[in-house]
Amino acid sequence: MSETPDPEVIELASKVFDLARTGDADALAAYVDAGVPANLTNDKGDSLVMLAAYHGHSAAVSALLARGADADRANDRGQTPLAGAVFKGEDAVIRALLAGGANPEAGTPSAADTARMFGRTELLELFESR
Repeated sequence: MSETPDPEVIELASKVFDLARTGDADALAAYVDAGVPANLTNDKGDSLVMLAAYHGHSAAVSALLARGADADRANDRGQTPLAGAVFKGEDAVIRALLAGGANPEAGTPSAADTARMFGRTELLELFESR
């Protein structure tokens, strides 16, 4: 038996996903502190961390990771937040994810694979130093 999603829950989730995209770290932290799951994902499997990382918001990434979000949670395509940050060239986000325990070898392609693809040897050195 399938349930129809509660429109208010859908509206709240949409708002929280938008906060991740826009990088409102304080509001995201407040919602997670109030009970929104730190690993909430959308219909594509993109987590709040993924959305914040992909849009270049290191403070939002750090706030979510501090509240138990999984730094390596892959979306439905096997992509991780770290690989997305490498792809987008978001160095501050890369550092925040690494500080939060992200694995450069996780995902498909991994962050390390993505760094190799784009010739980001400094990131490969950073990953190896961890």
